[in-house]
Amino acid sequence: MSRADTDMVTVDSVSFLGRSADGGVVKLLDGISFAAKAGEITAIIGPSGGGKSTLIRLINRLADPSEGRIEVGGTDIATMDPLQLRRMVALVPQKPFMFEGTVLDNLQMPFRYRHETPPAAQSGEVAEVLALARLDRELLERDGRSLSLGQQQRVGVARALITKPQVLLLDEPTSALDRRTSDGLAATLREICHGRNLTMIMVTHDLRLTEKVADYCFYLEAGRILEQGRAAELLAHPASMELKRFLAEPADQEV
Repeated sequence: MSRADTDMVTVDSVSFLGRSADGGVVKLLDGISFAAKAGEITAIIGPSGGGKSTLIRLINRLADPSEGRIEVGGTDIATMDPLQLRRMVALVPQKPFMFEGTVLDNLQMPFRYRHETPPAAQSGEVAEVLALARLDRELLERDGRSLSLGQQQRVGVARALITKPQVLLLDEPTSALDRRTSDGLAATLREICHGRNLTMIMVTHDLRLTEKVADYCFYLEAGRILEQGRAAELLAHPASMELKRFLAEPADQEV
């Protein structure tokens, strides 16, 4: 069996308890189970407050589940050192974050944190991620925080890719982008996923993005998966009233 046929990320009966606004305990995730394959984009869609961002934080061990098990590459992540896990599983947050300094400084930062020699501007690693993220080489010497939101989002993707993770998690990757920039990023993500045989898990409210790039999709509401399946089939033929209602809502209802 090739890697492309395997489940790279497996989430088995995962629940997570959080705190409500009044300090009480609330179940943010309730018995979540799904698998994400290498070389595919898995989209998590659903209304705000449904637990989508919490779920991908668990996969990166920014928090641990209250119940259940998460495996990456067949290994229970609870047994892994979090830093080692994050070499395999990279997270690109919803709001682009740029470290102080140039774009090159930002691309080198993961290596500096690990006390490793960072790749030089002319290195193959830098050239590869610039090409994958569709960034011009001339941007390397620009201040990262001076870039447009779309450019910053691409730098964030390039910074995640330069360490060669096996899994890429994206939290609302197009939420701050206009439609044209969003479409460009969508094409980039699909090329990266298939070209590198990455496992990509994406939280999004953007149904256009989901239709364009997702291979697999599941609908998460109130902490539970109500439907899941191949993206084209799920979006074209929703079975539950909840998903039908969600798909019928205006595309710009969420920011």
